[in-house]
Amino acid sequence: MEYKDYYKIMGLDRDATEDQIKRAYRKLARKYHPDVSKESNAEALFKDLGEAYEVLKDPEKRAAYDQLGANWKAGQDFHPPPDWNTGFEHSGAGFTGGEADFSTFFEELFGRDFRSGHTGRRQAGGFHARGEDHHAKILIDLEDSFNGAKRSITLRAPEMGSEGQVYLKERTLNVTIPKGVKAGQHIRLAGQGNPGMGEGKPGDLFLEIEFKPHPIFTVNGQDLMVDLPVAPWEAALGAKVKVPTPAGIVDLNIPAGSNSGQKLRLKGRGLPAKKPGNLIAVLQIVVPPATNDEAKKLYKEMKQKLKFNPRAKLGV
Repeated sequence: MEYKDYYKIMGLDRDATEDQIKRAYRKLARKYHPDVSKESNAEALFKDLGEAYEVLKDPEKRAAYDQLGANWKAGQDFHPPPDWNTGFEHSGAGFTGGEADFSTFFEELFGRDFRSGHTGRRQAGGFHARGEDHHAKILIDLEDSFNGAKRSITLRAPEMGSEGQVYLKERTLNVTIPKGVKAGQHIRLAGQGNPGMGEGKPGDLFLEIEFKPHPIFTVNGQDLMVDLPVAPWEAALGAKVKVPTPAGIVDLNIPAGSNSGQKLRLKGRGLPAKKPGNLIAVLQIVVPPATNDEAKKLYKEMKQKLKFNPRAKLGV
């Protein structure tokens, strides 16, 4: 996927004001409109211009895009970091891409997070509008889901300055992380979205849960995965070994004749729930190094006595 430098496409500095963005768009739209432009690639340039304007004219999309940083170059191979928009609070409204053919780059950044949103409606007795719901992604520790926790989080929301420039305003909230919450689930904070108009109620804030990378475990739905190193003799002869879980160390029986990559299940040791997930231990056979004469002698004896061909199934 190619990175698109929207500022370069519009010929703007990254601190451009709202008025400068509008003027640049009007000028370039006339220049590159396929009906009047003599440029051979006018249609592609006009499409890129429309996409850049869609992002930079909208304070929320622009602020989110700016979080990617200024070190990327146009056309460079790009994959957004998984936490690129963590803590970024936005309404989710204002996406107009239903009829537009935007790039994969645009869809990857904004296609999911910026399609939702709540708009107010007119009611009898005057104009009353419920405030817009806000959305943000937060990263939590795996242990927070396993045990439940109370955390203080800081969110950044875009606001328009007096000179038409976008800046991020921070706010801090105390959040209860429910026990057993999974990645992709949302925590709803009632009344923490935009204030309503008239007698309209304020919107809500929805926090999408993502897990921070864990040094030992990976998460697969409700299950936890752990790579478990075992010695060759433990795999060959069978053994009882210690395995870490979020709740502490437990024993696991390794069946004789186990192979590297084999999965062993510890039932109910995954994320807590009405039906708890499991802990899946993936065996990784670790070969001792032959760093001294005694070890080398043992390996030579194994080679002579076992007559083992690990590539027999390949016919070689």
